[in-house]
Amino acid sequence: MPSIEQIRAARALLGWSQHDLAEKAGLSQTGIARIENGTNKPNSKTIEKITGSFDAADVEFIDTSGVRKRTGQVKVLRGREGLRHMFYELYEVAKDRGGDLLLFNGVPSKLADLLGTEWYETHKNRMAEVSHNFHYNIIVKRGETNLPALDYATYKFFPEKLFHEKTIYILGDIVYFRDLEDDNVKLIRIDQPELAKTMKVLFDIAWTEVAEST
Repeated sequence: MPSIEQIRAARALLGWSQHDLAEKAGLSQTGIARIENGTNKPNSKTIEKITGSFDAADVEFIDTSGVRKRTGQVKVLRGREGLRHMFYELYEVAKDRGGDLLLFNGVPSKLADLLGTEWYETHKNRMAEVSHNFHYNIIVKRGETNLPALDYATYKFFPEKLFHEKTIYILGDIVYFRDLEDDNVKLIRIDQPELAKTMKVLFDIAWTEVAEST
């Protein structure tokens, strides 16, 4: 279990406010403040959410007093905390850098349950608020009627026989591969500009040559 000092240090290392940590961990800012000032002792589930959020951001705790940032182009994220981290990064890229955001093999029907309905609604609202800054193209399976990002994204549909639930997100120079097999979330995040460029080319082919507007 990380100490109060380690939680503060981890936030400082990432430049996160208490609100940032609360949002990424699915907790309240007040709850984070009480943990950090020592008035509330968190249970194991809360600690798991906090450490999971830091782990997704490549920060790890050392012994009883230290923190450090992991380096590298590839990392694996798991579970709800990992998925929330990916969606928050999607929002940050949309807000700060804009441009084209691409999603191939989307599975929207599972997202609310996996992310938590309230958290997902917050995500959709903040994406809509910055929608002037980006173009978001999403490919889903033909016949899909649940299109939650319709206010800020363009959808196309892929033939069912070619579709599978190995989802790919392309966010600038970052590519996420997401596997929802048996509802166990696993994500592979690769920060590699050349790979992202190649995946964009393949996405564009699928978007223009295979996917249908209706």
